Amino acid sequence: MPKMIFVNLPVRDLAAAIRFYQAIGCQKNEQFSDNSSASMVWSETITFQLATPDYFATYTPKAIADAHATTEVLLALSIDSRQEVDRLADAAAAAGGKADIRERQDSGFMYNRAVADPDGHILELMWMDMGAV
Repeated sequence: MPKMIFVNLPVRDLAAAIRFYQAIGCQKNEQFSDNSSASMVWSETITFQLATPDYFATYTPKAIADAHATTEVLLALSIDSRQEVDRLADAAAAAGGKADIRERQDSGFMYNRAVADPDGHILELMWMDMGAV
């Protein structure tokens, strides 16, 4: 079995969060989804597990951060091209998120746009020309 990562995120509006994650390329895994959580598959090894606040609270004894007010984590997602970074950032904004929450970063060999989902979780959409590194 490959090493995998499951990113658990609290979301206020599960349906809105599902639309956002589908817009950036995730597929919903119905087998691990219900009315309190949704399994959104990014790749064979990365899955976002979206959970309503009440359900998410069962995962941790700590207070749940408000990602609109506090940065709890920055998640960088590798993207296949600069054009795909732009397309996904635009799709993220159209699906209820916010694109370009900070300036775009363009180093020539690397291109990055940061977006926030409807709950304020930050995703960095980044492309890198590995041949130039």
